[in-house]
Amino acid sequence: MKAIAINGSPRKGWNTDMLLQQALRGAADAGAETDLIQLSDLTFSGCRSCFACRRAGAETGRCMWKDDLQPVLDKILSADAVFMGSPIYLSNVSGMMYCLMERLVFSLLSYDDYSKKLFEGSVNSCFFFTMNASKEYADKGYRGLMEQYANAMKRLGGISEYYAACDTLQFDDYSRFAAGTFNEAHKRKVREEQFPKDLQAAYDIGFRLITR
Repeated sequence: MKAIAINGSPRKGWNTDMLLQQALRGAADAGAETDLIQLSDLTFSGCRSCFACRRAGAETGRCMWKDDLQPVLDKILSADAVFMGSPIYLSNVSGMMYCLMERLVFSLLSYDDYSKKLFEGSVNSCFFFTMNASKEYADKGYRGLMEQYANAMKRLGGISEYYAACDTLQFDDYSRFAAGTFNEAHKRKVREEQFPKDLQAAYDIGFRLITR
């Protein structure tokens, strides 16, 4: 069994990365071989509209553009479980993650029949979102966005879920930044009381999705 996690945040060792590492730890405890990929280490672009994946007789369900992302896309399609992670930037996933999703999802769509399934495998997935917004705001303002990305991952044929870690701590020291909108004491309280629950939830998801 193989499980991979893809970090769409440029901040290694911080909120998104920590959730993904816990998901992988759960998968590893369930017996999976694991791999963590940092998109910030790679050089790649979004879809180039080369249409190589649309040419008659071409291999379908796979992006053909050769750069640092192509082997990552291949790993997704050969995994048993994949954990995607991104902070919310400007009401969407990070630019890096959006580029990945363009490349992954577009190659899985058929221009002959949108309902056609091009990928015959089964990869379970969970999309982890981290954000400064409160849970109440996320439920109201971001639910549709999160469901959109989880639904896109259904093209991998397996279970598709999402999880949101809200009201996250942004800085080690808020006094070093112009961030007067945020209450540091509140952020630290959430970090101490809620974030450990988020990490446990990520572990549980990782264990469960590799055993389903």
